[in-house]
Amino acid sequence: MPTTVVLLHGFAGTGRAWDPVAQRLDRERYTALAPDLRGHGAARAARPLGFAACVGDVLGAAPDRFVLCGYSMGGRIAQHVALAAPERVERLVLVATTPGIPEEAERAARRADDERLAAFADGATIEEFADRWAAQPLFAGTPPAAARIWREDMLRNDPRGLAAVLRGIGTGAMDSLWGRLGELTMPVAVLAGAEDPKFVALAERMVAALPNAELVVVPGAGHGLPREAPEAIVAAIES
Repeated sequence: MPTTVVLLHGFAGTGRAWDPVAQRLDRERYTALAPDLRGHGAARAARPLGFAACVGDVLGAAPDRFVLCGYSMGGRIAQHVALAAPERVERLVLVATTPGIPEEAERAARRADDERLAAFADGATIEEFADRWAAQPLFAGTPPAAARIWREDMLRNDPRGLAAVLRGIGTGAMDSLWGRLGELTMPVAVLAGAEDPKFVALAERMVAALPNAELVVVPGAGHGLPREAPEAIVAAIES
């Protein structure tokens, strides 16, 4: 029986963001499960919006044992899932993500930034929000083909749902998990794009803190690995 791979998308995406990865998985070995996370896509109205509720959704939809892969925001949720039920996670793949912000002052500043973006989303169209989100320096250099896939996926969302996500499970709302990484004893692959230096540095720190982890730096790719370098994620899942 194929192993289920649970794929958790990033902020302002949906489960469809994983199409380039799911299409490349060996179907004799793997079955992809890519849900829309709370506040996104078909789950845009799901409340409450918090990490515990997201963990419950994932564990409720997944089989007893599964491979877990999360990108960016989805990677933060994946860490919560793996900490909540480590016996169920066969392998963990963390893509361009972080265990959170350890310094309280920096976390408070990020909460303020998230609130400003949420206030903008409350009054914006989804097209306006997608324009603002994609314009960040973090996404500079996104290849045109990847940008088209990404925008199409962002437009499946509602900006009010995204505002609630920022307030409930944004990076500023998340307690740091750096001190708990040692509890994740399953095999872990941590991926970052070589053109995404902030997350390469975070990935290196994460690998150093995880008991059984490997670092994969993907040449020529930026932050948007599921759309820029799906083959690298497939390789990490199937290794």
